[in-house]
Amino acid sequence: MTHWLNHRFDIPHPIIQAPMAGVSSPAMAAAVCNAGGMGSLGVGAMTADAARAAIQQTRALTERPFNINVFCHGPVARDAKVEADWLAAMAPEFARFNAAPPDALNEIYQSFLTNPDMLAMLVDEAPTVVSFHFGLPEASVISALKSAGITLLASATSLPEAHACQAAGIDAIVAQGIEAGGHRGIFDPTAPDAELTTDALVAQLAPHIDLPIIAAGGLMNGGDIARVLSLGAEAAQLGTAFIASTESLADAAYRAALRAPSSYPATLTPSVSGRPARCLRNGFIAWSEQTDATIPAYPVAYDAAKALAGAAASAGVSGFGAQWSGAGGLWARHGSAGDIVTWLVAELAASQRG
Repeated sequence: MTHWLNHRFDIPHPIIQAPMAGVSSPAMAAAVCNAGGMGSLGVGAMTADAARAAIQQTRALTERPFNINVFCHGPVARDAKVEADWLAAMAPEFARFNAAPPDALNEIYQSFLTNPDMLAMLVDEAPTVVSFHFGLPEASVISALKSAGITLLASATSLPEAHACQAAGIDAIVAQGIEAGGHRGIFDPTAPDAELTTDALVAQLAPHIDLPIIAAGGLMNGGDIARVLSLGAEAAQLGTAFIASTESLADAAYRAALRAPSSYPATLTPSVSGRPARCLRNGFIAWSEQTDATIPAYPVAYDAAKALAGAAASAGVSGFGAQWSGAGGLWARHGSAGDIVTWLVAELAASQRG
């Protein structure tokens, strides 16, 4: 099959494993690469040193191209009263686990937009691909990465965002539909969101964008991949399909929740982190639906959720963490990431034969 990944990188199959910060691992990314897809690492929550180590670990496991994903969220608008009220609202939940909420919240990781150390590391390491989520860096950053020979991808959830990516010099667009697990890639979380499905978004972008389109969101099998390719995508990005893989960093409770019908439908909510993200229905989601307290800004709210998840885990209770999942999480694959790619390729071929 000829497609953009094949032309650009000599990658046989039009399959990208989504970055999934906290879930993807060097072993996962390398296994996908070695099976003929493109593996990815999400380093948005890492320091530059930790991200460098992850890149080097992946390179030790594969000689194939892989993708490094960073978060490009805007400046955090801190509000001390909102944060204090959020912690006060959570206090009874902490008390259930014989714990107290933290005295204050922190901005738990730095945006790539304000992280010169991460930029310098990426220019130095020069991974084949770098992808952006939540928006775009300034022109000088894009220029520095491209001058290092790096191909650039960016998530878009709408035609205007895709136009912005094209104008900025991005090489390909990850068209993220509403079914996607984890964080919605919207540039401005305060703006209206059309919440287009993956199919509708790809079909809308294809006639109007002069860049390769990578479909993402709710894709779980080879038939799904064949469908988005027929709509104009050059490749498909799958994340949830790999969460239960051997190489995933998801813990046992997360893996069990993926298999539980009670975890669905996975809920799109800002309550976990401060930005809309699709999460399995769990204890934290149930609590958040009962409070009317204002959610702190991203990623400050995430600090509170992580603290409560830790308190619950210490008490032997799972299901309070960020258990991200796309709409089709019940169909997550079990086996090695390399085997999953092989199965997807076989299903894709069968679907295209009709």
